[in-house]
Amino acid sequence: MNFKKGFLLILISIFSFSAVAYDAVGHRIIADIAYNNLTAKAKKQCDKVLGKHGIIYASVWADEVRSDKQYDYSYVWHYQNLKDSLTMEQLDVLFKNPTAEGEHLFFAIEQMTQRLKKDKNDAEALKFLVHFMADLHQPMHLGRAEDLGANKIKVQWFGTSTNLHAVWDGRITEGQKMSYSEFSRFLQDSFEKMKAKKQAESLLQSVYKVYQLRTEIYTYGVDDKNNYKYIYKFAGRNNEMLYSAGIQLAKRLNDLFN
Repeated sequence: MNFKKGFLLILISIFSFSAVAYDAVGHRIIADIAYNNLTAKAKKQCDKVLGKHGIIYASVWADEVRSDKQYDYSYVWHYQNLKDSLTMEQLDVLFKNPTAEGEHLFFAIEQMTQRLKKDKNDAEALKFLVHFMADLHQPMHLGRAEDLGANKIKVQWFGTSTNLHAVWDGRITEGQKMSYSEFSRFLQDSFEKMKAKKQAESLLQSVYKVYQLRTEIYTYGVDDKNNYKYIYKFAGRNNEMLYSAGIQLAKRLNDLFN
């Protein structure tokens, strides 16, 4: 996206996304999985507010409005910088005190949830929530402040210069060469036997798994130039995060609209 130079420099000093959260395909995969796991009542309400399948089509809206100055306040909502070596209990403290380290991703999810509790027809809050529940399951959106969620970690990806954040935003998913609907069906089929277990997980448990993967990504490093090896190691974990995000989004919407 193009911003005025001065404003862009300020943004870069705070945070940076070379790709915007999960890419469009990733967000649609997650929203599609969620849509297929909504109760009839929740699905009816979502369709009423955003149109049929609207949570899928509007899943990237929160990225698109970053080019609109009236939404400048939402830029910092897309990530939650976390320290290394947190326990689940420490992560829970941040969940329960979402402004403890600034108004970021945890805060945004709580705010949109509360807005929808007050007004289930709040379209803006619904679009934000759909997007941010996905961002919550992208490991580098829980990254380190000092490297801007791995945006500063430069890598070569099949001959192209990029960064580690972008790899997890969409490059791994893109490598599967599937549309969002094909990928969604693939994941729902692949994780069918784990569905009940995933649905039983709390949001905290789900996000702690994302955080553990984030730690593993940082530990593994980027010295290995064999991108196929990287995909072999992490593609399955990326798939799990996408699926978990869809299930957690469905749970949140079912709770709100039932």
